[in-house]
Amino acid sequence: MTVVTYPDGRLDARNAAAYVGLSEKTLAMMRCAGTGPKFIKRGRIFYYREDLDAWLRQAERVTSTGQARTRLSTAG
Repeated sequence: MTVVTYPDGRLDARNAAAYVGLSEKTLAMMRCAGTGPKFIKRGRIFYYREDLDAWLRQAERVTSTGQARTRLSTAG
């Protein structure tokens, strides 16, 4: 799917969901729970691409012990 962005960097909910790899319904539930990325409500729901990127970076997780060791050994 091609993600469509407005000239000012906004994405509607459908395109934002595609961008972060979630369904629209999951993104809506996260919005209601206050656990998703920042959003704007101007009649419709919009997200700024930079807010989605920041949320994705914040949501990164170490997925294995090996990765954790690598991160710890390179951090110091």
